[in-house]
Amino acid sequence: MSGRLYIVPTPVGNLDDMTPRAVQVLQQVSIILAEDTRTSAVLMKHYGITTPMRSHHKFNEHDAVPAIIERLQAGDDMALVSDAGTPGISDPGFLLSRECRRAGIVVETLPGATAFVPALVNSGLPCDRFVFEGFLPQKKGRATRLEQLKSQERTMVFYESPMRLLKTLQQLADVMGGEREASVSREISKIHNTTHNGTLAELVDYFTAVEPRGEIVIVVAGCEQQHAAKVDKYARFKHKAALANDDE
Repeated sequence: MSGRLYIVPTPVGNLDDMTPRAVQVLQQVSIILAEDTRTSAVLMKHYGITTPMRSHHKFNEHDAVPAIIERLQAGDDMALVSDAGTPGISDPGFLLSRECRRAGIVVETLPGATAFVPALVNSGLPCDRFVFEGFLPQKKGRATRLEQLKSQERTMVFYESPMRLLKTLQQLADVMGGEREASVSREISKIHNTTHNGTLAELVDYFTAVEPRGEIVIVVAGCEQQHAAKVDKYARFKHKAALANDDE
């Protein structure tokens, strides 16, 4: 009987955001596949988890997947974690999950931490319908993607590094208009967690004066729908009736 792959979210900031079930799974599996074993070692030590870890990141995942599939098929249960948040969301995870599904191996993803959900709710922008863009292309295709998003009606969510934040905000303002509402959340769930709201132009001014630090989530309002003016199909008849009344 094949083993099972567990995709386990880990805290994006406060270590106490780890769920009891996530701890239990990490204690019980045969191997933990970690994006960076040094980073994950801090979490494992905090919860007394002694399960062996193995590196699994974007630079080795293509070569590593066949051996992992083989061990899962042999009956080993394994867990995949990233440095923070849910694997597969701008982190390694998709490739392994896809190949497990193709091989008939059960993949179970635990609910848990991810940075963009708190940032989206904190933004005060509509979150009933939204689109998660992750990191924008750094060079090739960036301008094209921004132009495509200009007319997006849903709230948009982006990840960004502090080094590129100001440049990205300025580009968003140039393409979508400086008056577009947005927010910038940083250090979600950490001690210095902050959210700054305003227009894109105001956020450009703020982060020009204040150097951004930490992990960044940008939330931008979608463009307003242009509602066609409602046409009263009975207007012509009302007009005639009005004229008839005037004649009387």
